[in-house]
Amino acid sequence: MNDAIAMRLALEAAWEYQLLTYPNPAVGAAVVGGCGEIVSVAAHREAGGPHAEVLAIRDAYVKLSGDASLAQCDDAAALHELLPQKAGTLFCDKTIVVTLEPCNHHGKTPPCAALIEKLRFKRVVIGTLDPIAGHGGGAERLNEAGVEVVTGVEKSACDALLEPFVKWQKGRFVFFKLAQSLNGVIDGGTISCEASRKWVHKVRERIDRLVIGGETVRVDRPRLDARLTGGPAPDVSILTRNPSTFDRTIPLFNVAGRRVDFVTELPDKGLMMVEGGAGTFAALRNRIDWMVLFVAPFVKEGMGYNAPKNFELLHQRKIGIDSMLFLKA
Repeated sequence: MNDAIAMRLALEAAWEYQLLTYPNPAVGAAVVGGCGEIVSVAAHREAGGPHAEVLAIRDAYVKLSGDASLAQCDDAAALHELLPQKAGTLFCDKTIVVTLEPCNHHGKTPPCAALIEKLRFKRVVIGTLDPIAGHGGGAERLNEAGVEVVTGVEKSACDALLEPFVKWQKGRFVFFKLAQSLNGVIDGGTISCEASRKWVHKVRERIDRLVIGGETVRVDRPRLDARLTGGPAPDVSILTRNPSTFDRTIPLFNVAGRRVDFVTELPDKGLMMVEGGAGTFAALRNRIDWMVLFVAPFVKEGMGYNAPKNFELLHQRKIGIDSMLFLKA
């Protein structure tokens, strides 16, 4: 199997956790055997947890050694300590493929470059180098340690995966979440399936701010919490010029620990999800970075959205019975 195919598998794994790793980037990794076979594929799942490289190495170790003692270990520090002790020369003829340069700094977890060096991997294939000042150096470290380092494999796809991270590091990243039927209807009650709604609630746990259109609040009277995943409800900014027109007894205003404010412009910093209808989309269509679109497999009567906007399809996957599209504005 060539490097590009392995990188595409790593990318596919990473997209499953896109936006869920905030404030960390979405990253995928694959371990490739000496004969070119894929041994394992993994992705970073949440900030503070093991990075993609560590999970891919853990799974490869379990598969190659038959030792299941680490199979369920999600303690990053423990894996960094135990894998070099247990693996011996297991990875000396192996390649690790990763969408983003292995980190070379101590954050919430030890540096992945150090683990790869200790395990004496033969090759490291990197999609794109770390663009954040002070976070790079992993490729250089590994090269100096005698590991063959290849960079730039599927670079454009790896850069697209990394775009939210780059933008929220420098200021803000804004994405519009929308659910529609096959014929483009967006109103008339729940449209997306439970798996799609759970994904949305997971993201709500992590974002800095949920921005919602004022008309959606008035008509739908939503709660906008994370009840499907049991997480904390996001702070909410209502996009409106008329704060006095809202019923403050609706669920949205009565969630413990939440801050609700009224805005006429998007906040300047952080990760923001926008929810709303056709009016909100029309008002913000030139200020969003991405759309995350859920398409349900049915047609129905109702209203669509007609504001003109061109998008680039970055990634598409199945979630429950829906199609989930990541679209770059």
